[in-house]
Amino acid sequence: MDEALIRSLTPGVLTVLVRRGADFAAAEDAVQDALVEAVRGWPNDPPRDPKGWLVTVAWRRFLDASRADTARRRREDRVEEEPAPGPASGVDDTLQLYFLCAHPSLTPSSAVALTLRAVGGLTTRQIARAYLVPEATMAQRISRAKRTVSGVRFDRPGDVATVLRVLYLVFNEGYSGDVDLAAEAIRLTRQLAASVDHPEVAGLLALMLLHHARRAARTAPDGSLVPLAEQDRGRWDTASIAQGVRILQAALARDRLGEFQAQAAIAALHADAPTAGETDWVQIVEWYDELARLTDNPVVRLNRAVAVSEADGPRAGLAELATLDDTLPRHTAVAAYLHERDGDLDTAARLYAEAAHKAPDLAERDHLVRQAARLNSRHRQGR
Repeated sequence: MDEALIRSLTPGVLTVLVRRGADFAAAEDAVQDALVEAVRGWPNDPPRDPKGWLVTVAWRRFLDASRADTARRRREDRVEEEPAPGPASGVDDTLQLYFLCAHPSLTPSSAVALTLRAVGGLTTRQIARAYLVPEATMAQRISRAKRTVSGVRFDRPGDVATVLRVLYLVFNEGYSGDVDLAAEAIRLTRQLAASVDHPEVAGLLALMLLHHARRAARTAPDGSLVPLAEQDRGRWDTASIAQGVRILQAALARDRLGEFQAQAAIAALHADAPTAGETDWVQIVEWYDELARLTDNPVVRLNRAVAVSEADGPRAGLAELATLDDTLPRHTAVAAYLHERDGDLDTAARLYAEAAHKAPDLAERDHLVRQAARLNSRHRQGR
């Protein structure tokens, strides 16, 4: 080792580090570390540019030390913030997390998608199905949402309407059976209703309770779907129905109608009917009119066409259906049902089979296949 060379290079290397922004003490430490490395390596492999080598190694050591110091301070901060030993807090922060993910920097649709992924644990495919969009579109939406909130502090709560939409979609996913999140969505909505004075929160809670009350009757022992009209109403949870109706009535009395209250009113009319034949379809159509006015959602109009067919006959329902986009999800299944009610069994069987190919899940597909097979069998027997 040429000690004279080392001594002559050291001040220049230290100056370079200070000029780059390192404080003097940290720069000196880094240069000393680089000199130690030089002592170890130079005798066997001397560098072509000794000063450049020292500057490079010293700067790397400075950066490493800075990162380590930052990490140490963070660890110390976490230790200072660490709660004292003892029982864990009983406070559930899950609902607050929903609010934080519904951040003002995000559009409502992106906030819902991100929250369903981050909090609800749903897959991109499940979220896309809830939104009625292609999976690739939803994947891009989630990626953009992640980029938007990168580095943003979640220090402001999001909009209540967005949080309600999240809870509604989580409930629907759980209710479908793919992910059992329905009970969790109800629990969180109860918690929200206890802390937020908002009629739509009550409307959503009522809607969840009324739908959940029918859950046991929605599937047969073999797992197949049981349509609403064929369900054993003795298996419905009457306590949940009564609670849902009571919550809904209190919300409606405030005269601030929203879409969840309107949906809950429709569910309540179904729950109130002792039999399918005694359902008040005329009033259900009126509530669908309110819901369509509030949301302008084509799926609402599709469901309204079914209600119209029950209230005014299948021809009236088919006329309503003809005004809607035939690419809507479940449009073909609805058309099959209305044609069957109108007595056109051949067309209905063909449409049931076509709808089965478009079904979003296995249970619905199997149900539609059975419907098509039932009508085809009846047609063969009638020959």
